[in-house]
Amino acid sequence: MLKKALLFLLFGLLALVLTTAVAIYLVVRFALAPGPGEWPTRVQAGPFTLNVGVPTAIRLATSSWFAPWLAGHRFETDHGPVQVGWIEESNTLVLDCAPCTASVPALGTQPLKLDTLRLTARRDGPSLAGTLEAAPAATTVSSLAGDNQLRARWDGRLTQATLQLHVDAPEAPIARWYAVLAPSLPELQRAKIGGTMALRAQVNLPAGRFSANPRIEQFTVEGLGTEALLDARTACGPPARLPTDSWLARAVIAAEDQRFFGHYGYDLAELTAALDANQKAGQVERGGSTLTQQLARLVATGSERSADRKLRELLYAVEMEQTLGKARILQTYLDNAPWGEGGLCGAEAAAKRYFKRSARNLEPAQAVWMAAMLNNPGAAVEKWRRDGRIDGERAKWVAENVRGITRPQRDALLRQLAAARFAPPQP
Repeated sequence: MLKKALLFLLFGLLALVLTTAVAIYLVVRFALAPGPGEWPTRVQAGPFTLNVGVPTAIRLATSSWFAPWLAGHRFETDHGPVQVGWIEESNTLVLDCAPCTASVPALGTQPLKLDTLRLTARRDGPSLAGTLEAAPAATTVSSLAGDNQLRARWDGRLTQATLQLHVDAPEAPIARWYAVLAPSLPELQRAKIGGTMALRAQVNLPAGRFSANPRIEQFTVEGLGTEALLDARTACGPPARLPTDSWLARAVIAAEDQRFFGHYGYDLAELTAALDANQKAGQVERGGSTLTQQLARLVATGSERSADRKLRELLYAVEMEQTLGKARILQTYLDNAPWGEGGLCGAEAAAKRYFKRSARNLEPAQAVWMAAMLNNPGAAVEKWRRDGRIDGERAKWVAENVRGITRPQRDALLRQLAAARFAPPQP
Protein backbone atom coordinates (compact mmCIF):
# COMPACT_ATOMS: atom_id res chain seq x y z
CA MET A 1 0.00 0.00 0.00
CA LEU A 2 2.85 2.36 0.91
CA LYS A 3 4.62 1.47 -2.34
CA LYS A 4 1.58 2.44 -4.38
CA ALA A 5 1.28 5.71 -2.49
CA LEU A 6 4.95 6.54 -3.16
CA LEU A 7 4.57 5.73 -6.85
CA PHE A 8 1.44 7.86 -7.03
CA LEU A 9 3.30 10.74 -5.33
CA LEU A 10 6.30 10.32 -7.65
CA PHE A 11 4.17 10.37 -10.79
CA GLY A 12 2.26 13.35 -9.41
CA LEU A 13 5.49 15.29 -8.84
CA LEU A 14 6.75 14.33 -12.29
CA ALA A 15 3.49 15.49 -13.85
CA LEU A 16 3.75 18.76 -11.91
CA VAL A 17 7.32 19.32 -13.07
CA LEU A 18 6.44 18.60 -16.70
CA THR A 19 3.35 20.80 -16.50
CA THR A 20 5.39 23.62 -15.00
CA ALA A 21 8.11 23.23 -17.66
CA VAL A 22 5.55 23.27 -20.46
CA ALA A 23 3.84 26.27 -18.88
CA ILE A 24 7.15 28.17 -18.61
CA TYR A 25 7.99 27.24 -22.20
CA LEU A 26 4.61 28.49 -23.43
CA VAL A 27 4.88 31.72 -21.42
CA VAL A 28 8.38 32.39 -22.74
CA ARG A 29 7.37 31.41 -26.24
CA PHE A 30 4.41 33.76 -26.33
CA ALA A 31 6.21 36.54 -24.43
CA LEU A 32 9.14 36.50 -26.88
CA ALA A 33 7.20 35.69 -30.04
CA PRO A 34 7.84 38.33 -32.73
CA GLY A 35 5.02 40.81 -33.18
CA PRO A 36 3.84 42.25 -36.51
CA GLY A 37 6.76 43.91 -38.26
CA GLU A 38 9.23 42.88 -35.53
CA TRP A 39 12.68 41.56 -36.38
CA PRO A 40 12.58 37.74 -35.78
CA THR A 41 15.19 35.06 -35.17
CA ARG A 42 15.35 31.43 -33.98
CA VAL A 43 17.01 30.42 -30.71
CA GLN A 44 17.81 26.91 -29.48
CA ALA A 45 17.37 26.64 -25.68
CA GLY A 46 18.07 23.06 -24.59
CA PRO A 47 15.53 20.82 -26.34
CA PHE A 48 13.35 23.78 -27.31
CA THR A 49 13.47 25.96 -30.41
CA LEU A 50 11.89 29.39 -30.05
CA ASN A 51 10.90 32.00 -32.62
CA VAL A 52 11.97 35.20 -30.90
CA GLY A 53 11.36 38.87 -31.58
CA VAL A 54 14.88 40.30 -31.35
CA PRO A 55 13.96 43.79 -30.01
CA THR A 56 11.76 42.22 -27.31
CA ALA A 57 14.53 39.77 -26.40
CA ILE A 58 17.09 42.61 -26.20
CA ARG A 59 14.84 44.64 -23.89
CA LEU A 60 14.27 41.64 -21.63
CA ALA A 61 17.91 40.53 -21.67
CA THR A 62 19.13 43.99 -20.63
CA SER A 63 16.51 44.53 -17.90
CA SER A 64 17.64 44.26 -14.27
CA TRP A 65 14.69 42.01 -13.29
CA PHE A 66 15.08 39.45 -16.08
CA ALA A 67 18.79 39.39 -16.98
CA PRO A 68 19.94 37.72 -13.71
CA TRP A 69 17.73 34.76 -14.56
CA LEU A 70 19.55 34.41 -17.91
CA ALA A 71 23.01 34.57 -16.34
CA GLY A 72 24.83 31.24 -16.58
CA HIS A 73 22.66 29.92 -19.40
CA ARG A 74 24.00 28.89 -22.79
CA PHE A 75 22.10 29.28 -26.05
CA GLU A 76 22.75 27.92 -29.54
CA THR A 77 22.31 30.67 -32.14
CA ASP A 78 22.85 31.04 -35.88
CA HIS A 79 26.22 32.65 -35.10
CA GLY A 80 27.47 30.11 -32.57
CA PRO A 81 27.00 29.11 -28.91
CA VAL A 82 26.40 32.11 -26.62
CA GLN A 83 27.07 32.08 -22.88
CA VAL A 84 25.16 34.75 -20.92
CA GLY A 85 26.49 36.72 -17.94
CA TRP A 86 25.25 39.69 -15.90
CA ILE A 87 27.17 42.36 -13.96
CA GLU A 88 24.70 43.57 -11.35
CA GLU A 89 26.71 46.61 -10.17
CA SER A 90 26.51 48.26 -13.60
CA ASN A 91 23.41 46.52 -15.01
CA THR A 92 25.55 45.18 -17.85
CA LEU A 93 24.73 42.15 -19.96
CA VAL A 94 27.72 40.01 -21.04
CA LEU A 95 27.56 37.68 -24.05
CA ASP A 96 30.44 35.32 -24.86
CA CYS A 97 30.35 33.67 -28.30
CA ALA A 98 33.04 31.07 -29.07
CA PRO A 99 33.50 30.33 -31.87
CA CYS A 100 31.42 33.03 -33.53
CA THR A 101 30.59 33.28 -37.24
CA ALA A 102 28.86 35.77 -39.50
CA SER A 103 27.98 35.43 -43.17
CA VAL A 104 28.73 38.60 -45.15
CA PRO A 105 27.90 38.01 -48.84
CA ALA A 106 29.69 41.23 -49.80
CA LEU A 107 32.99 39.68 -48.62
CA GLY A 108 32.61 36.24 -50.20
CA THR A 109 30.89 32.92 -49.79
CA GLN A 110 32.74 31.79 -46.67
CA PRO A 111 31.58 33.23 -43.32
CA LEU A 112 33.84 35.29 -41.11
CA LYS A 113 34.90 33.34 -38.03
CA LEU A 114 36.16 34.65 -34.69
CA ASP A 115 37.64 32.31 -32.11
CA THR A 116 36.20 34.34 -29.24
CA LEU A 117 33.92 37.37 -29.12
CA ARG A 118 32.70 39.12 -25.99
CA LEU A 119 29.96 41.73 -26.17
CA THR A 120 28.78 43.84 -23.26
CA ALA A 121 25.58 45.89 -23.40
CA ARG A 122 23.77 48.42 -21.24
CA ARG A 123 20.38 49.86 -22.15
CA ASP A 124 18.76 53.17 -21.33
CA GLY A 125 15.35 53.17 -22.99
CA PRO A 126 15.90 52.70 -26.74
CA SER A 127 19.61 53.60 -26.45
CA LEU A 128 22.28 50.92 -26.10
CA ALA A 129 26.02 51.07 -25.47
CA GLY A 130 28.81 48.67 -24.64
CA THR A 131 32.09 47.12 -25.70
CA LEU A 132 33.35 44.46 -28.09
CA GLU A 133 36.40 42.29 -27.44
CA ALA A 134 37.73 39.69 -29.87
CA ALA A 135 40.80 37.48 -29.64
CA PRO A 136 42.26 34.40 -31.32
CA ALA A 137 42.43 31.12 -29.44
CA ALA A 138 46.22 31.46 -29.52
CA THR A 139 48.55 34.13 -30.86
CA THR A 140 49.66 33.10 -34.34
CA VAL A 141 51.61 36.11 -35.58
CA SER A 142 55.35 36.06 -34.95
CA SER A 143 55.55 39.86 -34.82
CA LEU A 144 52.75 40.20 -32.24
CA ALA A 145 53.66 40.13 -28.58
CA GLY A 146 51.72 40.82 -25.40
CA ASP A 147 48.08 41.82 -25.73
CA ASN A 148 46.35 39.98 -28.56
CA GLN A 149 42.82 41.37 -28.19
CA LEU A 150 40.96 43.81 -30.38
CA ARG A 151 38.69 46.16 -28.48
CA ALA A 152 35.99 48.54 -29.60
CA ARG A 153 33.24 50.67 -28.13
CA TRP A 154 29.79 50.77 -29.62
CA ASP A 155 26.47 52.52 -29.21
CA GLY A 156 23.17 52.03 -30.93
CA ARG A 157 19.46 52.74 -31.10
CA LEU A 158 16.82 50.04 -30.96
CA THR A 159 13.46 50.14 -32.71
CA GLN A 160 10.84 47.47 -33.18
CA ALA A 161 12.33 46.46 -36.54
CA THR A 162 16.00 47.50 -36.51
CA LEU A 163 19.14 48.02 -34.47
CA GLN A 164 21.50 50.72 -35.74
CA LEU A 165 25.03 50.52 -34.36
CA HIS A 166 28.10 52.74 -34.42
CA VAL A 167 31.39 50.98 -33.69
CA ASP A 168 34.69 52.70 -32.90
CA ALA A 169 37.82 50.51 -32.76
CA PRO A 170 40.89 52.52 -31.70
CA GLU A 171 44.30 52.17 -33.31
CA ALA A 172 45.80 48.68 -32.93
CA PRO A 173 48.65 46.79 -34.64
CA ILE A 174 47.68 45.43 -38.05
CA ALA A 175 49.30 42.14 -36.98
CA ARG A 176 46.69 41.95 -34.21
CA TRP A 177 43.84 42.54 -36.66
CA TYR A 178 45.15 39.63 -38.74
CA ALA A 179 45.57 37.39 -35.68
CA VAL A 180 41.93 37.97 -34.70
CA LEU A 181 40.22 38.00 -38.09
CA ALA A 182 42.21 35.26 -39.86
CA PRO A 183 44.41 33.31 -37.41
CA SER A 184 44.70 30.31 -39.74
CA LEU A 185 46.38 32.12 -42.65
CA PRO A 186 49.64 30.27 -43.45
CA GLU A 187 51.41 33.56 -44.21
CA LEU A 188 51.10 34.65 -40.57
CA GLN A 189 53.67 32.05 -39.56
CA ARG A 190 56.43 33.80 -41.51
CA ALA A 191 55.31 37.36 -42.23
CA LYS A 192 56.49 40.29 -40.15
CA ILE A 193 53.63 42.78 -40.26
CA GLY A 194 54.06 46.41 -39.24
CA GLY A 195 51.72 49.36 -38.96
CA THR A 196 48.44 50.16 -37.25
CA MET A 197 44.78 50.37 -38.15
CA ALA A 198 41.80 52.09 -36.56
CA LEU A 199 38.22 51.53 -37.70
CA ARG A 200 34.91 53.29 -37.49
CA ALA A 201 31.88 51.43 -38.76
CA GLN A 202 28.12 51.65 -38.94
CA VAL A 203 25.96 48.54 -38.92
CA ASN A 204 22.25 48.24 -39.62
CA LEU A 205 20.59 45.04 -38.39
CA PRO A 206 18.89 42.79 -39.39
CA ALA A 207 19.63 43.93 -42.96
CA GLY A 208 23.33 43.38 -42.28
CA ARG A 209 24.27 46.54 -44.18
CA PHE A 210 27.40 48.20 -42.95
CA SER A 211 29.87 50.87 -43.88
CA ALA A 212 33.47 51.03 -42.76
CA ASN A 213 35.99 53.83 -42.48
CA PRO A 214 39.44 52.33 -41.81
CA ARG A 215 42.54 54.39 -41.11
CA ILE A 216 45.85 52.66 -41.84
CA GLU A 217 49.28 53.96 -40.89
CA GLN A 218 52.78 52.64 -41.78
CA PHE A 219 51.58 49.28 -43.19
CA THR A 220 54.62 47.09 -43.97
CA VAL A 221 55.15 43.39 -44.66
CA GLU A 222 58.37 41.35 -44.73
CA GLY A 223 59.14 37.66 -45.09
CA LEU A 224 56.88 36.48 -47.93
CA GLY A 225 59.68 36.30 -50.51
CA THR A 226 58.10 38.45 -53.22
CA GLU A 227 61.53 39.78 -54.21
CA ALA A 228 61.92 36.49 -56.12
CA LEU A 229 59.53 37.92 -58.73
CA LEU A 230 62.33 40.21 -59.90
CA ASP A 231 63.89 37.27 -61.75
CA ALA A 232 60.87 34.99 -62.12
CA ARG A 233 59.98 33.50 -65.49
CA THR A 234 56.41 33.44 -66.70
CA ALA A 235 54.51 30.52 -68.19
CA CYS A 236 52.70 32.93 -70.51
CA GLY A 237 55.41 33.11 -73.16
CA PRO A 238 58.10 35.73 -73.81
CA PRO A 239 57.83 38.80 -71.54
CA ALA A 240 56.89 42.10 -73.13
CA ARG A 241 58.71 44.18 -70.47
CA LEU A 242 56.70 47.21 -71.53
CA PRO A 243 57.72 50.65 -70.22
CA THR A 244 55.17 52.42 -68.05
CA ASP A 245 54.54 55.05 -70.73
CA SER A 246 53.66 52.53 -73.46
CA TRP A 247 50.14 52.69 -74.86
CA LEU A 248 49.17 49.29 -73.46
CA ALA A 249 50.54 50.02 -69.99
CA ARG A 250 48.68 53.33 -69.82
CA ALA A 251 45.46 51.75 -71.14
CA VAL A 252 45.63 48.92 -68.59
CA ILE A 253 46.10 51.41 -65.75
CA ALA A 254 43.07 53.33 -67.05
CA ALA A 255 41.01 50.15 -67.16
CA GLU A 256 42.07 48.45 -63.93
CA ASP A 257 43.68 50.86 -61.44
CA GLN A 258 43.63 54.59 -62.17
CA ARG A 259 45.34 55.46 -58.86
CA PHE A 260 48.12 52.89 -59.41
CA PHE A 261 50.99 55.34 -58.99
CA GLY A 262 49.49 56.91 -55.87
CA HIS A 263 48.77 53.97 -53.54
CA TYR A 264 50.82 51.52 -51.47
CA GLY A 265 49.34 48.34 -52.92
CA TYR A 266 45.80 48.89 -51.66
CA ASP A 267 43.21 51.59 -52.35
CA LEU A 268 40.92 52.22 -49.37
CA ALA A 269 38.56 54.44 -51.39
CA GLU A 270 38.09 51.73 -54.03
CA LEU A 271 37.72 48.99 -51.39
CA THR A 272 34.96 50.84 -49.55
CA ALA A 273 33.19 51.62 -52.84
CA ALA A 274 33.38 47.93 -53.81
CA LEU A 275 32.03 46.90 -50.40
CA ASP A 276 29.04 49.20 -50.83
CA ALA A 277 28.37 47.94 -54.36
CA ASN A 278 28.60 44.29 -53.27
CA GLN A 279 26.17 44.86 -50.40
CA LYS A 280 23.63 46.31 -52.79
CA ALA A 281 24.08 43.28 -55.06
CA GLY A 282 24.08 40.78 -52.18
CA GLN A 283 27.19 39.10 -53.57
CA VAL A 284 30.73 39.83 -54.70
CA GLU A 285 30.46 41.66 -58.02
CA ARG A 286 33.24 44.22 -57.63
CA GLY A 287 36.60 43.37 -56.18
CA GLY A 288 38.15 46.75 -55.44
CA SER A 289 41.59 45.25 -56.06
CA THR A 290 44.56 47.28 -57.24
CA LEU A 291 46.85 46.03 -60.01
CA THR A 292 49.27 44.97 -57.27
CA GLN A 293 46.57 42.91 -55.55
CA GLN A 294 45.60 41.37 -58.88
CA LEU A 295 49.24 40.38 -59.41
CA ALA A 296 49.28 38.82 -55.92
CA ARG A 297 46.21 36.81 -56.92
CA LEU A 298 47.88 35.62 -60.11
CA VAL A 299 51.19 34.54 -58.58
CA ALA A 300 50.35 33.63 -54.95
CA THR A 301 46.79 33.40 -53.61
CA GLY A 302 44.50 32.16 -56.38
CA SER A 303 41.07 33.63 -57.01
CA GLU A 304 38.80 32.06 -54.36
CA ARG A 305 36.08 34.51 -53.33
CA SER A 306 36.58 34.70 -49.59
CA ALA A 307 37.63 37.22 -46.96
CA ASP A 308 40.67 35.08 -46.08
CA ARG A 309 41.95 35.17 -49.66
CA LYS A 310 41.47 38.94 -49.74
CA LEU A 311 43.51 39.33 -46.56
CA ARG A 312 46.30 37.11 -47.94
CA GLU A 313 46.29 39.06 -51.19
CA LEU A 314 46.71 42.31 -49.26
CA LEU A 315 49.83 41.03 -47.47
CA TYR A 316 51.53 40.07 -50.73
CA ALA A 317 50.53 43.34 -52.40
CA VAL A 318 51.98 45.48 -49.62
CA GLU A 319 55.25 43.55 -49.67
CA MET A 320 55.52 43.68 -53.48
CA GLU A 321 55.21 47.47 -53.39
CA GLN A 322 58.28 47.46 -51.15
CA THR A 323 60.35 44.78 -52.91
CA LEU A 324 59.51 45.34 -56.60
CA GLY A 325 58.46 48.94 -57.13
CA LYS A 326 55.76 50.25 -59.46
CA ALA A 327 57.50 49.71 -62.82
CA ARG A 328 58.33 46.05 -62.12
CA ILE A 329 54.87 45.37 -60.68
CA LEU A 330 53.26 46.75 -63.83
CA GLN A 331 55.56 44.76 -66.10
CA THR A 332 55.00 41.54 -64.17
CA TYR A 333 51.24 42.02 -64.19
CA LEU A 334 51.21 42.60 -67.96
CA ASP A 335 53.35 39.49 -68.49
CA ASN A 336 51.00 37.30 -66.39
CA ALA A 337 47.50 38.71 -66.89
CA PRO A 338 44.88 36.34 -68.37
CA TRP A 339 43.76 37.60 -71.76
CA GLY A 340 41.34 35.10 -73.22
CA GLU A 341 40.30 31.54 -73.76
CA GLY A 342 42.50 28.46 -73.67
CA GLY A 343 44.81 29.82 -70.98
CA LEU A 344 46.03 32.71 -73.14
CA CYS A 345 47.98 35.05 -70.87
CA GLY A 346 50.60 37.75 -71.05
CA ALA A 347 50.53 40.95 -73.10
CA GLU A 348 53.01 39.70 -75.72
CA ALA A 349 51.15 36.47 -76.45
CA ALA A 350 47.79 38.27 -76.51
CA ALA A 351 49.00 41.03 -78.86
CA LYS A 352 50.34 38.47 -81.32
CA ARG A 353 47.18 36.36 -81.05
CA TYR A 354 44.75 39.23 -81.59
CA PHE A 355 46.68 41.73 -83.74
CA LYS A 356 49.64 39.77 -85.16
CA ARG A 357 52.18 42.19 -83.72
CA SER A 358 54.32 42.74 -80.63
CA ALA A 359 52.78 44.43 -77.60
CA ARG A 360 55.29 47.26 -78.02
CA ASN A 361 53.97 48.00 -81.50
CA LEU A 362 50.24 48.10 -80.75
CA GLU A 363 48.35 51.05 -82.15
CA PRO A 364 46.60 53.20 -79.50
CA ALA A 365 43.14 51.85 -80.40
CA GLN A 366 44.44 48.25 -80.26
CA ALA A 367 45.98 48.87 -76.83
CA VAL A 368 42.69 50.27 -75.50
CA TRP A 369 40.81 47.33 -77.02
CA MET A 370 43.07 44.84 -75.22
CA ALA A 371 42.89 46.74 -71.91
CA ALA A 372 39.09 46.84 -72.08
CA MET A 373 39.02 43.04 -72.35
CA LEU A 374 40.74 42.44 -68.99
CA ASN A 375 37.68 42.61 -66.75
CA ASN A 376 36.26 39.50 -68.47
CA PRO A 377 38.51 38.25 -71.30
CA GLY A 378 36.50 35.13 -72.16
CA ALA A 379 33.24 37.04 -72.55
CA ALA A 380 35.01 39.78 -74.53
CA VAL A 381 36.40 37.26 -77.04
CA GLU A 382 32.98 35.63 -77.39
CA LYS A 383 31.32 39.01 -78.06
CA TRP A 384 34.10 39.96 -80.47
CA ARG A 385 33.44 36.82 -82.53
CA ARG A 386 29.68 37.24 -82.38
CA ASP A 387 29.33 40.99 -82.97
CA GLY A 388 32.61 41.93 -84.63
CA ARG A 389 33.73 44.07 -81.68
CA ILE A 390 34.00 44.06 -77.89
CA ASP A 391 31.96 46.22 -75.47
CA GLY A 392 32.16 49.63 -77.14
CA GLU A 393 31.09 51.61 -74.08
CA ARG A 394 33.76 50.07 -71.88
CA ALA A 395 36.44 50.62 -74.53
CA LYS A 396 35.37 54.28 -74.80
CA TRP A 397 35.50 54.65 -71.00
CA VAL A 398 39.03 53.23 -70.94
CA ALA A 399 40.14 55.61 -73.70
CA GLU A 400 38.69 58.61 -71.86
CA ASN A 401 40.70 57.71 -68.74
CA VAL A 402 44.13 57.15 -70.33
CA ARG A 403 46.57 59.47 -68.58
CA GLY A 404 49.52 61.36 -70.03
CA ILE A 405 48.02 62.34 -73.40
CA THR A 406 46.81 65.67 -74.73
CA ARG A 407 43.21 66.53 -75.52
CA PRO A 408 43.83 66.31 -79.31
CA GLN A 409 45.48 62.91 -78.81
CA ARG A 410 42.48 61.72 -76.79
CA ASP A 411 40.02 62.98 -79.40
CA ALA A 412 41.99 61.20 -82.12
CA LEU A 413 42.06 58.02 -80.02
CA LEU A 414 38.28 58.11 -79.53
CA ARG A 415 37.73 58.57 -83.29
CA GLN A 416 40.07 55.67 -84.09
CA LEU A 417 38.32 53.50 -81.53
CA ALA A 418 34.85 54.31 -82.84
CA ALA A 419 35.92 53.39 -86.37
CA ALA A 420 37.93 50.30 -85.37
CA ARG A 421 36.88 46.98 -86.93
CA PHE A 422 39.45 44.38 -85.98
CA ALA A 423 39.13 40.86 -87.39
CA PRO A 424 37.78 38.49 -84.73
CA PRO A 425 40.26 35.83 -83.55
CA GLN A 426 39.57 32.36 -84.87
CA PRO A 427 38.68 29.65 -82.34
